[in-house]
Amino acid sequence: PAPRPLAPPEPDVIVTHTDPPAASSSSQGTATAAPSPASPNQPNYMEALARSETRRRIRANAGSTYLNDMLAASGDSMLRRWDNRISSPVRVWFAPTYAANFQPAFLDAIRRAFALWSAAGVPVQFDLSGDSSNAEVVFRWKPQFEIERSGQTDLHWDQDGHIQSAVVTLATFDPKGRAMDVDDVRVVAEHEIGHVLGLDHSPDSTDLMFPTAKVRELSDRDVRTVLLLYQLTPGSIR
Repeated sequence: PAPRPLAPPEPDVIVTHTDPPAASSSSQGTATAAPSPASPNQPNYMEALARSETRRRIRANAGSTYLNDMLAASGDSMLRRWDNRISSPVRVWFAPTYAANFQPAFLDAIRRAFALWSAAGVPVQFDLSGDSSNAEVVFRWKPQFEIERSGQTDLHWDQDGHIQSAVVTLATFDPKGRAMDVDDVRVVAEHEIGHVLGLDHSPDSTDLMFPTAKVRELSDRDVRTVLLLYQLTPGSIR
């Protein structure tokens, strides 16, 4: 759906991605965008030139990435990502839970999902030993979503597209009531971490970031898209 304006003076943005389990039914997300900047905040000549170059690079890579498709679907033409966090890892906290069917092995599955994204070369490291007082990314659990979903990611970013925090909620049962196993959780977590990194959905069913997970591993396009995203300056490209 098209972004809806926030009531002023809230400067930041929250977006929710809701995703199904592997081989499940359709997915949708809701986005809330900050009001359009007033005319005094229009880009100057150099900023406009830089944005034009960014658009050129995205178009030039349209065949090998889905960044162009992401922007076309977003409605706000904004790139969102973390700053370079190699030397200062993003702090992650796994909230305790009493959700039915939760297994400690699920946490190891999430750690493996993070490792697979890190192996792709994204310039963001994650500290998986964070706690509730300093976490920037929180993983929570619930037994089941009320609709056809098994994962949801809520992102919070500033007006310049810098991601500030994220909350990921994972289900321990799929929408049909089937207990999620360890690899199911890994696949859903890997998809949600893609959202945490700033990716939206791909239109190609051979990508892990397709709305309804048809594959269980990152595709080359997933990797190329996230690497291109982190080569570009976050924020509006218009």
